Amino acid sequence: MASLYIHIPFCRQACYYCDFHFSTRLDHKATLIEALCKELKLQKDYLTQKQLRSIYLGGGTPSLLSEYELSQLFETISQYYHFDEQTEVTLEANPDDLTDQQLETIQKLPINRLSIGIQSFHDGHLNYLNRVHTSSEAIICVERARDIGISNISIDLIYGIPSVDHSIWEKDLQKAFTLPITHLSAYCLTIEPDTVFGRWQMQGKIRAVEDDFANEQWTLLLEAADRSGFIQYEISNFCQPNAYAVHNSNYWAKGEYLGIGPSAHSYNLRSRQFNVAHNHKYLKAINMGEIPAEVEQLNAKDHTNEYLLTSLRTIWGSDLQKLQYLSGTDFLQVQRKYIEKYTKAGLLSVEPTTLKLTQKGKLLADTVIADLFLV
Repeated sequence: MASLYIHIPFCRQACYYCDFHFSTRLDHKATLIEALCKELKLQKDYLTQKQLRSIYLGGGTPSLLSEYELSQLFETISQYYHFDEQTEVTLEANPDDLTDQQLETIQKLPINRLSIGIQSFHDGHLNYLNRVHTSSEAIICVERARDIGISNISIDLIYGIPSVDHSIWEKDLQKAFTLPITHLSAYCLTIEPDTVFGRWQMQGKIRAVEDDFANEQWTLLLEAADRSGFIQYEISNFCQPNAYAVHNSNYWAKGEYLGIGPSAHSYNLRSRQFNVAHNHKYLKAINMGEIPAEVEQLNAKDHTNEYLLTSLRTIWGSDLQKLQYLSGTDFLQVQRKYIEKYTKAGLLSVEPTTLKLTQKGKLLADTVIADLFLV
């Protein structure tokens, strides 16, 4: 089965760390929703399968959409694809948007999973990141969603925020695992060049935390997740048993998916497609009946390296037969030098059918995976 991603490129304000494509001009929202529906029609033959394994509304901030706008999207999706109660349907949301009214709207729609961008339960850190919501709003919205019957709730947290010690992060973790969530995504704060933080770093106003500090917080995360019965099924993702994110798991396993909207990416098992990351250019092309995308044809090396990049980060690792099929080579033999190097160092393990990072290896995942790439 396949997955569908829809990018909603609007936010109330810019978070200082975010380099995703979005606009804070909400006056074009209705026009862009219509364009997304048009693109769904234009792209209706992109996927080889019509049964959707997952639908993911990301952004940006999809929780800004009205009931009418969300209904438009789902009605259009249903014209070209099949989905049912078994399809994972995720809406990314900010806590300040999840009012009683918006939660009632969500109940009326096929949405069965919320991914809430909390980032921190500390008001000082939320202000530092330029988030709109408060810590109390974050807590209340999760409990409110549970109370109205939404049982599949994921939250995002950020660690590696400059602090004098780990006490704020420890409290964030304690609060997160006492809430009625099934899934947690936790990411280290990364300062990207084209962000407010990136510009401030260039001006010497801020600097990133030391690697050792971030690694210590990652270790605290692993310990807290384990105590709470959450499985680390990908380096940055944790869940209760059998609550894996279906949508992201499909990405990591190299399943096909279609991305709709400005800056959205698609993959159809043969090539990658990248929509233009510009709202006006996107609208202009769609209204002319054109798909504003750049297509990249993939060769055996590309397929192999992409699969390594995503699958090795997961609890399931990289399937050795799949690596052989994708690369057209005996992968273990071709990369024997690096595989032996990292197994001896305790960073990699070779099992009968899979290649996996060890817990120690996850800390150095980027280095290990880069060395295993075919060149």
